[in-house]
Amino acid sequence: MSESAEVGDTTGFAGKHVIVTGAASGIGRACAVAFAKAGATVAALDMDEAGLGRLSTEVPGCVAYRADVTKRASVRDAISAAVDTNGPPTVCANVAGVYPLTTLATVTEERYRTIIDVNLLGTVLTTQAAVEAMPQSGGAIVNFASVDAFTAKPDQLIYSAAKAAIVSVTRSLAIDLADKCIRVNAVAPGPVRTEPMITSGRLEKAIKRVPLGRVAEPSEIAGVVMWLCGPESSFITGETIVASGGLLIR
Repeated sequence: MSESAEVGDTTGFAGKHVIVTGAASGIGRACAVAFAKAGATVAALDMDEAGLGRLSTEVPGCVAYRADVTKRASVRDAISAAVDTNGPPTVCANVAGVYPLTTLATVTEERYRTIIDVNLLGTVLTTQAAVEAMPQSGGAIVNFASVDAFTAKPDQLIYSAAKAAIVSVTRSLAIDLADKCIRVNAVAPGPVRTEPMITSGRLEKAIKRVPLGRVAEPSEIAGVVMWLCGPESSFITGETIVASGGLLIR
């Protein structure tokens, strides 16, 4: 599916300021593209400066900000710069994540910290900075869990734990931020056609496990994110939407 077909030419987010982490590639890029095509100004955060450069050049409405989501100062500086340029954000999509393989035999302290810091701490730090910048009228936050939060899979010892924590954090944040009119939800994707999935050889194996017989395109997950941030889901908070092609049925 080409980027031109990733989203309809809607304008539901026209004039809005949207923060997307992990925006240089994969699902994060798809989310940034989708929001920009819907009329938003997107603060695209990532450490991959080359990927951010391509995004900001190719997609009008996407503004690149280099940020390490595991570092409080880095996140705050990026979001502060984005607010100075684009105004208060009303949406934050915490897409940044890593998923190196781990088992009890192979996990190291360094790999543990990388997985937990990027997937969990990064979500918390970005949400913290985004919420402080949001207007009094509120907003929407979407975190990224995974089907691995709900099922055991070989080689995902720490990643599964991190994503299960995202489900819990999403619920807690939904309670904490309800009085600020900020909704917090999560998406739990199944296998998605991203470059790491393709190059690692995991994509073909994943297809065999999905009842629909295919993996998701990044744009399909971006569509779920946009729905969770739009008016159609205005009474939904604290939920995790599984988008797995029926993977959890089995």
